[in-house]
Amino acid sequence: MNLKTLGKKTILPSVAFVLALFVGGLVIGFTDSRVLTKIGSPISFIRIFASTVGNAYLALFQGAVFDPNLTQGHSFVVGFYPLSQTVVNAAPLMLCGLSVAVAFKAGVFNIGAQGQFIFGAIGASYIGFHYQLPIVLHVVVAIIVAIILSAIWGGFVGVLKAKTGAHEVIVTIMLNYIAANFLLWLLGTTAFLRPGRLDPLAPPIKESAQLLRIFGLNYSVNIGIFISLFVAGLYWLLMNRSTWGFKTRAVGANSSAAKTAGISVQRITIGTMIIAGALSGLAGAIHVLGFQYELASDVAGSFGFDAITVALLGRGGPVGVVLASLLFAGLRVGGSTMQSNVQVPVEIVLVIQALVVLFIAAPGLITRYLKIKNLESGQEMASKGWNG
Repeated sequence: MNLKTLGKKTILPSVAFVLALFVGGLVIGFTDSRVLTKIGSPISFIRIFASTVGNAYLALFQGAVFDPNLTQGHSFVVGFYPLSQTVVNAAPLMLCGLSVAVAFKAGVFNIGAQGQFIFGAIGASYIGFHYQLPIVLHVVVAIIVAIILSAIWGGFVGVLKAKTGAHEVIVTIMLNYIAANFLLWLLGTTAFLRPGRLDPLAPPIKESAQLLRIFGLNYSVNIGIFISLFVAGLYWLLMNRSTWGFKTRAVGANSSAAKTAGISVQRITIGTMIIAGALSGLAGAIHVLGFQYELASDVAGSFGFDAITVALLGRGGPVGVVLASLLFAGLRVGGSTMQSNVQVPVEIVLVIQALVVLFIAAPGLITRYLKIKNLESGQEMASKGWNG
């Protein structure tokens, strides 16, 4: 991919995010009671409006990247503690985003990353707390089990779509509910419930199964981010430098033409969903083994659902998904700081995420008023498998 092509591909995501921040700022300003009291005085209104929005986004930045308040009495590096939290949250989000993206490449909508994440977390957690193995081996076995369970869960969707024609969106949504309720039931069994506890919480992961922290115990950054980046590189090689990747992109672009050319659409569909499930399962394993250290009913959070937005914003490419995951992880981490420091509801982050999806899915809103040409919607990108 040359720089010109890369530039074209970054126009829509960049404009969509800037517009989302702009509209989000309007929401912040017009929902603040202090701002509304000055609406009768234009100059005072504009001043306090700008101050409110600016302080909100400054708090968001401080909670996600760098907080100078943390450097008082400490070194300058300590101020980047929020960035370490962003990186930790970006690692599983990155893998889930790739899970959604690889399915899109084959023209399949994987809405089931949430459920696949849960099964990966289940597998990694059980191996992590139930067995005592050597340090490196323990982590490897836990990750492998997580990948296998989630690959089976994702492959089941591929089989249903390929063999029966079942719509993957409906199937994956229903399987998300099944996975969430299965986890809730599982945490009430003697095999998973922590001794002495009545609430649904599994025993803690043994130290031998925990991912190595890079900057010591005071920072949560672990080797999970390197695993995620390595997988993103493998994803690029698979999609752009392998026969299977070419066939997958061909099926995503036009399944009828691919079938006529002798490509097994069923095999590609099933294989793609197996890989998608494996990626989400790996995300669940990294989250449990590297950050949460215990299996709870809310272990998946919103990783699987945020991954859809990450894949859209990243336009299905590994570089785009990596950057989008860091961006959305920053929004996730910084949102709580924004709420505590300037009393802006953390739900505003959800508004910004929703606006990003809106502007990407409906580029006509951008092209009509900003005169930007050659933009594709999220639906068009998906139908083309984000090729080229």
